[in-house]
Amino acid sequence: MVIQLSTWFAIYFVLWWVMLFVTLPFGVRSQHEDGVGAPGTDPGAPILTRMGRKLIWTTLISAVVFGLGMAAYQAGYLRLDRLTKMMGMPF
Repeated sequence: MVIQLSTWFAIYFVLWWVMLFVTLPFGVRSQHEDGVGAPGTDPGAPILTRMGRKLIWTTLISAVVFGLGMAAYQAGYLRLDRLTKMMGMPF
């Protein structure tokens, strides 16, 4: 089974968004934790989000995970017949 380039891009796109939600909470300090904040704002609002840094980390992490998944697919570990056999489902 040959997977097209557009399918690989779609898988990477979904994986990137999942990894973005994984990396969002790291390094965030709320106004309540630092004891500062503007009047009328939520105490749980972040002080610095550092989105540029998070986007770079998201891209790097998802590239590594995608590369591992692609290597496993090329090695035959993620074939449909093999996965259904492991789960005991008929193919």
